[in-house]
Amino acid sequence: FRKDGFLVLEQFFSAEECDSMRSQIQKIVAEMEVPPHCRTVFSTREEEQLQAQGSSDYFLTSGDKIRFFFEKGVLDGKGNFLIPKEKSVSKIGHALHAYDPVFKQITHSPRVQELGRKLGLERPVVVQSMYIFKSFLAVTPHQDATFLHTEPLGRVLGFWIALEDATQENGCLWFIPGSHTNGITRRMVRAASGASTCVEFVGSEPAYDDKQFIPLPISKGGLILIHGEVVHKSELNSSESSRHAFTFHVMEAKSTTWSKENWLQPTPELPFPSLYT
Repeated sequence: FRKDGFLVLEQFFSAEECDSMRSQIQKIVAEMEVPPHCRTVFSTREEEQLQAQGSSDYFLTSGDKIRFFFEKGVLDGKGNFLIPKEKSVSKIGHALHAYDPVFKQITHSPRVQELGRKLGLERPVVVQSMYIFKSFLAVTPHQDATFLHTEPLGRVLGFWIALEDATQENGCLWFIPGSHTNGITRRMVRAASGASTCVEFVGSEPAYDDKQFIPLPISKGGLILIHGEVVHKSELNSSESSRHAFTFHVMEAKSTTWSKENWLQPTPELPFPSLYT
């Protein structure tokens, strides 16, 4: 982990634990209501801007809620599904770890806490969680610290759990080994009030050499630890099978400052909870 910036731990969770997460998410999706900003019928530019604002608020205030984010083109202007509901969702975030009993239990499981201690984490807190469906889209090369910035850097750690086998065909993760030692060149920050978008990027992502990436296929129940600055991506899911994953991020809170410019902020309703229970 220290050398490469990632670590693969096969069979970290049982098949039963993975199945319990998948069945819980099916219940959540079955009860899902389409958010109002997805129901807008566009007719004027002003309405489009209002819709974008609604969408941005929906994202910016999702850190202490369970919210739904959809694939492009799966809803009509009135918010009706053009494809089956369960295939329309791209991800569910960002506080499953706090409000859903199944995901809370996984996030704070004894094995996860033991792993935190083995990594030397003294005051780890959980900052966000996501259920990722990976129906189609590729995820471009990025570093998590671009979105979750701390002073000093290097205090954020991702836990990525494969709920099904992740293969090169269905969009497993790819990494550049050792790329966590070069810092970051791009940050996503909250835009100034009155700006046309809710967030903006400062700096730019360098052009990465595709040949430097290595694939990390992993079996159902496997865990990938992801350093906050390691460069990683996933390719298109070109298969017929899905690639569900549950992921959460932890920050070492000891002697660390969480950037007030990050999109994600702790709230009075949900301060970042301790990983250790």
